[in-house]
Amino acid sequence: MTVKVEVIEGGIPHNKIMIAGIVSTLVCLYLTYLNVLTSTEMFSFFGGFAVIAALIWGSHTIKVLCSYGIGTGVPSAGMIAFGSGVIAMLLATKFGIMAPIVAAVLAAVIGFILGYVSNNILNMKIPAMVQSLTEMAIVGALSLMGFAALITGRFTFDALTTGHVTVLGMSLMTHQQSFIGGCLIAVAFLLGAIAIQHPFNACLGPGWQQDRMLMLTAECGFLSMIVAAVMSFALISTGSAIISLVIAIIGWAYTYKEYMVLSKRDAAAWLDAKPIPEVEGH
Repeated sequence: MTVKVEVIEGGIPHNKIMIAGIVSTLVCLYLTYLNVLTSTEMFSFFGGFAVIAALIWGSHTIKVLCSYGIGTGVPSAGMIAFGSGVIAMLLATKFGIMAPIVAAVLAAVIGFILGYVSNNILNMKIPAMVQSLTEMAIVGALSLMGFAALITGRFTFDALTTGHVTVLGMSLMTHQQSFIGGCLIAVAFLLGAIAIQHPFNACLGPGWQQDRMLMLTAECGFLSMIVAAVMSFALISTGSAIISLVIAIIGWAYTYKEYMVLSKRDAAAWLDAKPIPEVEGH
């Protein structure tokens, strides 16, 4: 029997966050396709926005799942999100412009299977397990695709596996200098997995507030975007990488400032809390 030990009170309903998250993520991913239409790489930063939108949705999904008392499952939730999502993401990149939608569908199928196995074979019997793992698989797949678009300017298979090097004035194709061949996908995996699980871990407790946790998620997302933007210097034009980096730094500075404001607000709200009285003789 599973007992729900924490309840989400007030704030934005989870289903609204889910819908806003998936729509925003898909829109931002498709905005990176402007790189193809304009033969530039300057719109790569939209991939970072896609990551942040997906992470905000995903961190709230972890809150919903871990409200059933599986606190030690918070870090593993981030890992399973990206571990299942990377499978769908890699398969979907073969479908060209339809890749983001295919990734979401494939990830949903994988997440549903994992949730079913967890509840009905491993007997975890957590009411939100199936939906939550389905959502997190989609979040993982779309986040990785967002990182790919941010770092390479594209989200198709050829762009993620092929790069070019110049030797004696000649441009040669190579697989080592690419998002997958250069193992940048491994760094993106960890950037996303840590960013999705840290906010709830940092904000849980009796003083949990939805807006503070989601602001921290955005801050973690922009921080990950900074790292990814630095990596993008190796694969896209310097000007395009600078645009992504500057946007990421500005976004991180703003969200960090706002998170500190919310943290001080919630800390001040507990100043009048009284200590637990000691029972005489104990």
